Amino acid sequence: MPPYVYVLLLHGVLGFLDIIVNHELLAKLPKRSDAAGEEALHAARETIFACLFACLAWYEWHGAWAWWIGALLLAEVIVSTRDVILEGDTRILPVSERVLHLLLFISLGVLITLVGHALLWWHGAPTAAVRVDYGWASWVLTAMSVLSFIWAMRDGVAAGRRQKITAPSK
Repeated sequence: MPPYVYVLLLHGVLGFLDIIVNHELLAKLPKRSDAAGEEALHAARETIFACLFACLAWYEWHGAWAWWIGALLLAEVIVSTRDVILEGDTRILPVSERVLHLLLFISLGVLITLVGHALLWWHGAPTAAVRVDYGWASWVLTAMSVLSFIWAMRDGVAAGRRQKITAPSK
């Protein structure tokens, strides 16, 4: 099993802890009137990771398909950058959230490095989605993908509700 699979699994666990402990239990983001933008960014991130978990669980993305995985990773960097700025502007983060974010950024850097290395090899191959099976890890990543997608829809709905509540009336 390639090392990036382990890092992707670790990243998923860290992200889950961040969502449950910090976003849900401590900050209660879905209920905050000032959290629409943050919830929208979280929905985007969860969608990105739903795609990454699903795509990397069962396939290597050779040739031109390698750009798809690279685009997902770039999108995650953009969303994370915007999220850091928005969070800092709208609320004071608890220590647990700051520590988890640090670990998530380290994990993301390692993930980008390891997947980036694989993408260099994959890009040189003929264009194809090549089936792989990492046993239990493929199934865990698939479950993470489904949960991430469900949570993305939930956060997207919460963002939409918050936006409607805080939108100025005309």
